[in-house]
Amino acid sequence: MKEEEKVKKSKILLALAATTALLLGACGNNSTKESDKNSFKAIQDKGELTIGIMGTYAPYNFMNKSQEYDGFDVDIATELANRIGVKPKFVAQDFSGLIPGLQKGKFDILVSQVTITEDRKKQIDFTEPYITNDVKVIVKEDNTTIQSVDDFKGKKIAVGLGTNDEAFLRNDLMPKVGDFKINTYDDVITTLKDLDAGRVDATINNVYALKPIIEENGFKVKTVGEPIKSDKAAVAVKKGNTELVDALNKALADMKQDGTYKKIFVKWFDEEPKAE
Repeated sequence: MKEEEKVKKSKILLALAATTALLLGACGNNSTKESDKNSFKAIQDKGELTIGIMGTYAPYNFMNKSQEYDGFDVDIATELANRIGVKPKFVAQDFSGLIPGLQKGKFDILVSQVTITEDRKKQIDFTEPYITNDVKVIVKEDNTTIQSVDDFKGKKIAVGLGTNDEAFLRNDLMPKVGDFKINTYDDVITTLKDLDAGRVDATINNVYALKPIIEENGFKVKTVGEPIKSDKAAVAVKKGNTELVDALNKALADMKQDGTYKKIFVKWFDEEPKAE
């Protein structure tokens, strides 16, 4: 090969290498932009916090008679948004789609009774807990065969799809008490309707969530036994978004310190929050 041809080939290779580097850099920048769009700074820049909720889970988050989202979660999230200097924007989604939506950047945070679990910690980050819920067994008023989870064997048990309660039934309870059928639902109202109609034998849920729905719909159901577990719910944030977690934790701590948290809690549950 002649010297001129060698020089020409070297220049072509250098040009190709430079082009490849630019393309890779561009991809890297796009990836960075994608991961940064839900960052604390990006949220501050746009002046808006997109909050994922179920929107069908009274008294936590639901659509009120004025066609506005309302509830304990909504009040907590609104106060958090105000304290970090942005406006809240609520977006409703079935619970099973909330965590995938958060991971894809559809939401900045989730404030929808997302229980802290070890499995979820691998997928998303959490703030400090903002509520602890006791979970109990619920049956029809005339049911005498189920007194606790020990009586679930061979029964039909209703539970929210994709919830921590569903995981508890499948992974923790069933191996202990024996096989039972699990019917999953997208909202609590439909779950209780099927229980009231006798299409399932029992469900599990926290006491705060049940009271308003039962009273409004006249469901003939009751809780039995002692609480089977206590769940701590927190604000869920995309994995690695530590600045946002820190800002929300500070806002939450300030709310508890100045009495705002207590005021919101009493408003929705008619009792003071338990001492931590």
